[in-house]
Parts: sequence; structure tokens; C-alpha cells
Amino acid sequence: MSYQPPRIVITGIGLTAPNGNSLAEYRQNLLNGVSGVQPFDVRYMGKSLAGVCDFDPLKYQKRKEVRVGTRAGSISIYCAREAVADSGIDFESFDKDRVGIYVGTTEHGNVETENEIYAISKFDYDTKFWSHYHNPRTVANNPAGEVSLNLGITGPAYAIGAACAAGNLGLIHAAQMLRLGEVDFAICGGVSESIHTFGIFAGFKSQGALATHKDPTKASRPFDKGRNGIVVSEGGALYTLERLEDAQKRGAKIYGEIAGYCVNSDASDYVLPNPTRQAQCVRKALKSAGLEPADIHIVNTHATATPQGDIQECGALREVFGEGCPDTYINNTKSFIGHAMGAAGALELAGNLPSFDDLTVHPTINVDDLDPQCALPGLVLNTPQKAAKIDTILNNSFGMLGINSTLIVKRFTA
Repeated sequence: MSYQPPRIVITGIGLTAPNGNSLAEYRQNLLNGVSGVQPFDVRYMGKSLAGVCDFDPLKYQKRKEVRVGTRAGSISIYCAREAVADSGIDFESFDKDRVGIYVGTTEHGNVETENEIYAISKFDYDTKFWSHYHNPRTVANNPAGEVSLNLGITGPAYAIGAACAAGNLGLIHAAQMLRLGEVDFAICGGVSESIHTFGIFAGFKSQGALATHKDPTKASRPFDKGRNGIVVSEGGALYTLERLEDAQKRGAKIYGEIAGYCVNSDASDYVLPNPTRQAQCVRKALKSAGLEPADIHIVNTHATATPQGDIQECGALREVFGEGCPDTYINNTKSFIGHAMGAAGALELAGNLPSFDDLTVHPTINVDDLDPQCALPGLVLNTPQKAAKIDTILNNSFGMLGINSTLIVKRFTA
């Protein structure tokens, strides 16, 4: 008899997005076409556009903790606390040695370093004014470490750097650790504080990849002919994952089951996606889930609204889902919130999970003139669409230096 790995299920979700601070609020705004993009002042650059979150960090932290810590840490703590509460677990009596924290990030430390340099520039760069909190703020494991400190978790707590594929990798890694028996309860997903660093905006602007529009809410427009770049956003979504047996034992509600996944690399360019490798990633994830393309009901695209990037991904999706998939719908969440970098995949999955209950596919908004090179069967544009059946969600997240991730979640059935 072949070995059957433990089934892994999602039992809690906590998030903050530019258009919502809970799953219910976020989902409602996705169905109502509400964007979270707004004007934003960037140091040295003036007015830009960004996806900005408005959660209350003091809900779970003291003022000193917020001051000493990082924005990414506060986002992580908020999302982790919300997820744990949502899971309904008796966390106070749970063995904290058996809890793992796996937080996907694009980058970490740039914000804090830029802020320190700016601060000491006012004092002729005298390093005695450099904060002694700088090092713990900037280490790569900071977001996960701040959650560990805040919740008293003594199990493994670390960040997973995977560019804009990191949100998916947080969940994938947690599922692997649960299956290996390394932990019994995992807090995982992705976070981003990217809007607080000048370098991100400057980098995209120098590439000609920073979105502009007279109406901020229409700036993020994947697949539209008039798309002109990325809207940088902050945010986070963390989940609680458990082995099915443990979740059922305590009568937990289950949002969905991790069905399959794949992570691969393009090995071809620093920035430009490789559609052949992306398609390969999707196919391998399908194989790991024991599914065919026609079995997928929602494909959440990574598309960031860069002219070439969207075309490359659509080519990959056309190769996999182009024919014989009449029940497959394709959407995009960045059109509402911009690109939340390391949080993108985790937030985008969260936006689609309620489809298992309401059988509704949220649309891609801001598509006034569909680029023919982005035309795909099943693309849901501007208006939500009801479906006869939604049992599977395929979530794509791709990142710089050619890292690709595909995560498949299915409706839980006993």
C-alpha cells in the first residue's frame, strides 16, 4: 500500500489589504469593484500611487512595540492574531513549541535602512544617532520573529524570501512542515511593507514600470491595452494550517484543503518572465494535485499590469487552459489592490476562497479595452460572475529572478 501523506487544511485567515482589514470586508469590496489604490507621498519623488492599508496596529501591540519594531512586523502580528482567533483553537493551552511561523517576504530591511540614513543625514551623518534597534529590524526573519515575540511562540519562526512568489511559498512550506511532523500548527502566508521604501518606487520608475493614471482607482489595470505598470502596495495575509485529523478532532471550520503545488525557476532573465517555465509550473502543480486543467474552476493570475509581463503569463495560461476547459474562470486581484509583493499570492488566494461558499468569481476590474494578446477563455472582466460549481482554485505567483509558484486549493470534502 502506497504512503498517503497527511491532508492539510486551512482553518483560519487574517489579513489586511488596501481595501479591507478582514476577509469579509475584503471579499465584499472585491465583489463591489472597490479599489484600495490612492495617492501616496514618496520621499524624494513626491506624489505617486500606492495600495495603503489602514489597520490598527495597536489592536495587538503596545505603542513602544510598534515604535521599536517594523511595519512588516506590525502587519504580520495583526494578520497572525486575526488568523489564530479565526481558527477557534485554544491557543493559550496549545504547546507553543509545536507551532511554526512561515512568513513569505519579497524583501526586508530596505525601509528601516533608508529611514536611518535619512534620519542621520539631518545630523551630518553622525552614526551616534543611528538606532540600536536597526539590526533586529532589518534581519530577514524579522516579520516572523516579531510574531514569535508577540504570541510567545517557541517553535520555528522564519521568513521565506521568494520575491513576489513568496506568499504562496509561505503556505507551501508550512504544508510541507506539517506533513513532515515538524510542527502541529502553522501560521503562514506573506506580508509586505514595500510602499515605505523609496527604492522600490525609484526602481520601477527607472524601468518605466510604475503605473500612472489620473484616477488612482484605475491605475492598476492588468490585461487592458492602456496598462502602464505596477501599483506598489503593502499588506498581508496569514493563514493557520493544520493536519486534517487534528482540525477534525477539535471541530474546526475548514476553508479549504491544500491539494497541490509546484515551485520552479525560469533561469533565463532577471525580470522578464518565461512562459514555458510558468506553464510547466502550472502543469506540475496539477499533477501533484491529481487534477487535469479542466478540473480547475478559478485561476487567479499573477498579472501585474506591465505590458510584457501580462502577455507572457497569458501565453502560459493559454497553453494550459486554452482548450477544453469550459468551467474554468480566470481573474486578477491586483486590479483592486495593486501589487502587494511578498503578500500578493496570499492575499489573492484569500480573495477567492469565499467562492467555495458563494459560487461567485470576482472580476478583474479596470479593463476598458482588452489587449488581444491577453484575451483568454473564461476571463472574468469588470463584473462578478456566478458559476455552477467552484471546487478548485489555482493561484499563480511569479517573481523576479525567475521564481514561479503555483498553489492549488480545493473545496474540503470528508
